Amino acid sequence: MKGALVQRHVPRLRSDLNRLALEEAVPSPTDVSPSNPGITKQTFTIPVVIEHNDMLLTLRSDVLAHTDDVLDWLLKGSNRLNGRAIGSPDFRGLFRVTSNRVMFQKIGLPRKVADANHLAFASRVNHQSPMWMGFADQQTDGSGPPAITTFQGNSSARLTTARPGDYLADGAIQHLSHVIQDLDQFYSVPDEPFTERVQYAFRSDPIPSIGNKDQFKNGGGPAFLKNLFLGTNDAFKNAAGINTFEGKHRMGHLPALQRSSRAADGTPIHIRMDGPGFDSLDIPNKSNQPKLQFTVFVPTADFFTRMRRNQASLDLVKAHGVASDDNGLERFITATRRQNFLVPPRSHRSFPLLELSRDHH
Repeated sequence: MKGALVQRHVPRLRSDLNRLALEEAVPSPTDVSPSNPGITKQTFTIPVVIEHNDMLLTLRSDVLAHTDDVLDWLLKGSNRLNGRAIGSPDFRGLFRVTSNRVMFQKIGLPRKVADANHLAFASRVNHQSPMWMGFADQQTDGSGPPAITTFQGNSSARLTTARPGDYLADGAIQHLSHVIQDLDQFYSVPDEPFTERVQYAFRSDPIPSIGNKDQFKNGGGPAFLKNLFLGTNDAFKNAAGINTFEGKHRMGHLPALQRSSRAADGTPIHIRMDGPGFDSLDIPNKSNQPKLQFTVFVPTADFFTRMRRNQASLDLVKAHGVASDDNGLERFITATRRQNFLVPPRSHRSFPLLELSRDHH
């Protein structure tokens, strides 16, 4: 990161030419961390670790056995691929796996996993949702075009000094985090009916839906709600209790993010690629727990840091007396790992900058 080659080719922030688009991840304001004294969680008070992995490998398939097959061949020396004898590559110790995180994504699959594992809250998970918390991520409304997430950006937003033709012009930053979801608390009866959960995830001005008569069965309301952008000031209105459901001071996850997640013309400046998980990674008693295997493509590390800080919106929460129980999703999630990765453009995806090194032969 501090070498001359990296300093010369990684774009810089247009807002601060002394900073690179690639920076180390930092704890968010509601992560358990020495930098956040006083932050605890009801169930999973686990400090976040800022990781220092050299590479992130993502394998995707509709069949888990296929990804396992590729991993065994690529990194475990199985010498077999798709049932055929094919020699595994000999990396000679180049790679050491630090974690393996399985993410699944399908309409209704979290509910099926909850049922199969006899989780106490299973009947309260919406049977149509692809996510643990019962709502579908509306990527068509909440994600930007690919170009806006790159270093050179597009006509809606350009956050770095990258220009067309630069070595990393079409590169991006990928943030990866491992998040435990406290769903026993999120689906608590009678404390957390649908009307509460939908305000945590969306907003209160107005509440997107008041749900069903039975506020808990199958989620208690619809899984599919529009991801509306009501302006960067919407979080303030929620916190100030302006036209909110029941007149309360609230903070919704969505308007909090939208304080900085979109360009001036309303275009999202990120693309998410995350989904649910269910495993024992970082769980003290080694039990399997619902996870969010979070990952997102953004044009700068600083952009994600600001967006995640706004997700917590502790400034508005404090200024307007929002109860900690009404601050979005923050009390239900524990991030245990974070890292930012450089995503080089396809033309330089493997060993970026190597051919420009003086030591390259």
